[in-house]
Parts: sequence; C-alpha cells; structure tokens
Amino acid sequence: MRALTVEARIHDVMQRIETACHRAGRSPDEVTVIAVAKGFPAEAVLEAYAAGLRHFGENRVQEAAAKRPRLAHLDVTWHMVGHLQTNKVSRALELFDVVHSVDSLRLAQELSRRSRRRLPVLVEVNVAGEATKFGFPPEEAAAAAEAIARLPNLDVIGLMTVAPLADDPEEVRPVFRRLRDLARSLGVPHLSMGMSDDFEVAIEEGATMVRLGRAIFGPRPGPA
Repeated sequence: MRALTVEARIHDVMQRIETACHRAGRSPDEVTVIAVAKGFPAEAVLEAYAAGLRHFGENRVQEAAAKRPRLAHLDVTWHMVGHLQTNKVSRALELFDVVHSVDSLRLAQELSRRSRRRLPVLVEVNVAGEATKFGFPPEEAAAAAEAIARLPNLDVIGLMTVAPLADDPEEVRPVFRRLRDLARSLGVPHLSMGMSDDFEVAIEEGATMVRLGRAIFGPRPGPA
C-alpha cells in the first residue's frame, strides 16, 4: 500500500480537528497545529509548509540548529516543545519564537535574563506526576506561573503538558481536563496539550495548540 503524503496526512488531521471541535462546540480556528519535526529532515518541513502549515516545533536545540539553514527562508513560527537545558538557552533564543517547556524557575530566570525581546512561554505541568516527565506538580503550578510572569522578559501565555501514553485516549482525558481547569484559574489563554495519539480528546477538553509529529509526517525514520 502506498504511504500517505504529508499533504494527505495534514488534510486528514484537519478533518479530525474539525470533527473534534464540532463535538466540543468550538471553532477549528481556535486550534493551532504545531508540526513537530523531531527525527524528520528539513525536506519534510518544506512539504508541510507547502501544504499550508505555519507553526513548527522541535524537541532539541541541536536538531533545530542543524535543519534551520535549509529553512531560513520560511515565514513560520518556531516552537520549542522539548526539555530545554539552561546551558542551551542562548542558542534556543536564536532559534525559537515560543518556548512551551518552561519546567523550572531557574530555566525561566535564564530565559528572561538572556532574552532581548518579550518571549512568549508556556509553563509545563506534570499533571500525571510521572517520574520520567518534566514539569511542575499541579499543586505548585499556580505559584510557579505567577512567579514566572513577574520576570521582565517573559510573557506567560498558557500551560503545557505531556499526557501519559495510553492505549485508549479516553484514559488521559482527566489529565487534559485538570490542565484546562488550572489554566482557567490562572486566566491564561493557551493550552498546549495533545499529540498524535490523543489530540482529539485534548481538543474536546480545550487545547488551543496540539503538537503533532507522526500524524503529520508519518512514522519516524529508525536506524538503518
């Protein structure tokens, strides 16, 4: 069977987003698709751009830096969606327009100190309390977001989470719901939640940004 093109995958994703929004009584215009290019070459990003996407994400600073010379001419917004080490902040500020993964006050302070512009950020919350995930515990997220918002060069625009892997996306609905309720209590507009396996449930629970890799680009290339 012939593999789907990136354009066909994007068409399918957009249809699924429209259906999920209809179920939730929302407009698809409220949802931004961030195509996460981790593990995919610059050519895949160019395909997605040609198909209409304008928001792209990377998990690693080094990988983004390696691809960007091929993509410098694109008029897009770049999102840092993976864990960011403080020693890579300066390079990240050169490469990304938005940072989703602010998971410590120390990282936030370093971003604010080194940024030469008002940087939109999202506070990462480890809603499920997984030991392998980064982010503030939910009970500490409100105080952390307020402290980060007071830093001079950061603009806290929302919250982000990575839900646990689950065979049934319904199993992680409570994770998305809790993040939505927390965002509402803080009065921040954006929710970065939902990935290729669970983005429809995330949208039903209020996601404004979904981070999609495999759903757009197909299976990640493995080692030869």
